[in-house]
Amino acid sequence: MRPLRRSRGRDPLGLRRALSDRLLPGLVAAMALLGALALAGARGASDLSARWQGGAAAAMTVQLPATAPAAQVERALAALRRLPEVAKAQAMERERLAALLRPWLGEAPGAAAGLALPVVIELHLRRLPQQPEALALGIAQAVPGAQVEAHGVWVARLVALARSLQGVTLAALLLVAGIAAAVVAVAVRAGIAARREAIGILHDLGATDADIAGRFAGRVALLVALGALAGTVLAAPVLAGLADLAAPLLGGQAAASVLGLPWGSLPWAELALLPVLGAGIGWVTAQVTVRRWLRRLA
Repeated sequence: MRPLRRSRGRDPLGLRRALSDRLLPGLVAAMALLGALALAGARGASDLSARWQGGAAAAMTVQLPATAPAAQVERALAALRRLPEVAKAQAMERERLAALLRPWLGEAPGAAAGLALPVVIELHLRRLPQQPEALALGIAQAVPGAQVEAHGVWVARLVALARSLQGVTLAALLLVAGIAAAVVAVAVRAGIAARREAIGILHDLGATDADIAGRFAGRVALLVALGALAGTVLAAPVLAGLADLAAPLLGGQAAASVLGLPWGSLPWAELALLPVLGAGIGWVTAQVTVRRWLRRLA
């Protein structure tokens, strides 16, 4: 017997009726929406973690009394620049310090002129310190009488939180993929049950397991890809709105803005992979499910 030939217009197994073109894509679209949210969450947590590690986490301030002479300030700068953890140390200008205090002192010109402002030295670290408290203690010993503000103490905790969120979102993405595979397997089993007699007849006439499984896998992959594409499209405006809210935390605005939403900040490359990955999951799941059933039939 000749193997079952495939043609674009023929559907000898009746899969167009057995595998619904509404229910399965709808379920996959909902899961793709959740997967897109999880994927964007993982990307956002990664960006926040990187920004915090290179920003406030890698910065510290050292305060000297307002009465500190210039020679003491120079000695403090020299001592701080010799520390291996410090990439850059410089004294903050009085005008900049007054500008930072303006929200508390008021907008009146010269509001800080009559105040004895301390000497503030900004430190930029080479990397996020593993033990910010120990580094702060070392700086205090290098500059006696100085007050050290270690921003890395709380930023390190934020970085750990961001990494934990990234892990949770990736786990959620894997969970969504597993649920999608389970849904596809249930749909394929229902399709097999609906077309059991036709499958048995074609198998007896010489259709190979690869032919039958390939037809199921092709139909399922198409439906899953369409559903995943629809879910990804629905997720795009939601993600753009969330990106607009998160833009201040990331220190900038998106390059492209349409209808007030920063579309350019979305992870388009990752989102474009969702329909492809969905089709792959559907194809593999259908192949495995059908072949197992055919082995029991034999």
